[in-house]
Amino acid sequence: MTRWKDDGGRPRAGAEFLERLQEGVLVADGAMGTQIYERGVFINRCFDELCVASPDMIREIHASYVAAGAELVETNTFGANRARLLGHGLEHRVSEINRAGVRLAREAVGGQAWVGGSMGPIGVAGQVAGGYTPDDMREIFAEQAEALLEGGVDVLVVETIPSLVEMEAALRAIRDLDGDVPVVAMMSFTEEGLTQSGERPELVAVRLAEAGADVAGANCSVGPRPMLDCVARMHDGLQLALAAMPNAGLPQSVEGRLIYVAGPEYFGKYAKRFVQAGVRLLGGCCGTTPEHVRAMAHAVRRYAPRPRVSVVETGEIAPPEPATPRTEIRPTPLARRLAEGRFVVSIELTPPTSADLGSLVEAVRGIREAGVDTVNIPEYARVSPRVTPIAIARVLRENLPVEAIIHYCCRDRNLYGMQADLMAAHALDVRDVLVITGDPPKAGEYAVPTAVFDVDSIGLVGVARRLNHGLDAAGKPTGVPLDLHVGVGVNPGALDRALEIERFRKKIEAGARFAMSQPVFDAGELARFLEDLGSVPVPILAGILPLHSYRNAEFLHNEVPGMRIPEEIRERMRRVPGRNAAAAEGVRIAREALAAVLEVEGVHGAYLMPPFGRYEMALEVLEGLVPAG
Repeated sequence: MTRWKDDGGRPRAGAEFLERLQEGVLVADGAMGTQIYERGVFINRCFDELCVASPDMIREIHASYVAAGAELVETNTFGANRARLLGHGLEHRVSEINRAGVRLAREAVGGQAWVGGSMGPIGVAGQVAGGYTPDDMREIFAEQAEALLEGGVDVLVVETIPSLVEMEAALRAIRDLDGDVPVVAMMSFTEEGLTQSGERPELVAVRLAEAGADVAGANCSVGPRPMLDCVARMHDGLQLALAAMPNAGLPQSVEGRLIYVAGPEYFGKYAKRFVQAGVRLLGGCCGTTPEHVRAMAHAVRRYAPRPRVSVVETGEIAPPEPATPRTEIRPTPLARRLAEGRFVVSIELTPPTSADLGSLVEAVRGIREAGVDTVNIPEYARVSPRVTPIAIARVLRENLPVEAIIHYCCRDRNLYGMQADLMAAHALDVRDVLVITGDPPKAGEYAVPTAVFDVDSIGLVGVARRLNHGLDAAGKPTGVPLDLHVGVGVNPGALDRALEIERFRKKIEAGARFAMSQPVFDAGELARFLEDLGSVPVPILAGILPLHSYRNAEFLHNEVPGMRIPEEIRERMRRVPGRNAAAAEGVRIAREALAAVLEVEGVHGAYLMPPFGRYEMALEVLEGLVPAG
């Protein structure tokens, strides 16, 4: 039965959509992608382009959901943004595909349901969009939203977004185009109850409201049970209608086909629980079918969502705390030295490819005898496996009186493994941890090494902070609070300085207690970065890198992400004849940079990155500039 006058006027239909949510539970459709897959179209095809190439198939899927009881049908345009279509060579067809998607949905519903314009993430496989600034993302989302609005959608549905940065870019783009169209904004969460960027549901609820969403919630990524936990945590802090669209559990591969195991009956049971948790817009995501939607529609008939019992009035939501919150973390020797204002010097080690650490221990013994009492141990994205920093730090501690800062990279482990490793580091008394997101791994003998990126560095700093309070990423007690002294990376020479400053502030807000910079060749650039930052709330150790040769400088500048060697420095290296002379020039350049860095207000230390394990170069840079110890 038509619920509004079908005169083609979106504003009226949109207003009635929001009024309908106030009356009771509204059921949306289920999966589009897996329904297409079930019809024999496989994942190497652009599903969005089927709106043009196979319109009858898409129209039939929409109609099957309406027949099952769906009152909101989403267009087949989830990946129809310029960034996603680029991978199929279709980036010039954004408007055509989105308009076709709206037309097919409108024809299929025949006035019996609202049409929602589906807008998915810019990144793929649930990953945070890489390589795009917020302005880039707003432009990409605006192009798709404009096409959907021109096509005549009633509602815009921004879904499966893995980070608040990306979601806020989408919402700002939409609101710049249209201040009235209803917007459903749904983030994807992990089973640990965090977005891919590490944001908690309570914070997400507030931020989506502030950014202009009318309906907020969660979809995809997980099945009904973990999603219920997420939306329940969003509910009390949410001043908007709440949405939930879970997957049909996790897929299994059966004879080469992906099968989702959570059936319609199970979804029907959980539909009632979602409504009891406050959900007003209920649908399904990957693996769900018209039968799942029919079961949900039947289950929630006559149900009303529970009323809100509290309203959060500010975006400052504290993480869950244990019954007796900690007031102080046991400081490490490094933390004490930084707190006392002493200038700290560290030398970066090169993890060996062999499990025999004897040579590295002897090298560090020489570093220690030269008066340097701190080393830092990176993780490598190289083409061969290397001993982990936690293991190296423990072996060094057993043999030498040396402090070790371990680098911990988000790239190589899922969120369970990261938490386990941080607990292990504490248990082994390795407590100075530099958290970095990490670069994609390089292909080598392992053809296609896999990157994980469950969270980025901001998210993992927040996880470490909760572990320090005796809570895991989901807010559950761990029994023993940790004593981790957590640092982060910062790049003063970033091409997008504003974005780098924004991310650095978020790292500090998440719980970072010190920072280590990318290599500094221009102390003035570092000083300008700190001036733009406005204040330096945590101690900063400036990176100093003695170049080995001109080829080394060119490689670092052109092939290492985040590394920028000024042209005049590369030219100095180019003019030097001979390998030994080039290394000596690299030391001179590094000494000049270190001397200038010592004059920059807000810098509390330096760490040297000698190339290829040539630690004598680091000691040459330090000679006479920084007092030993």
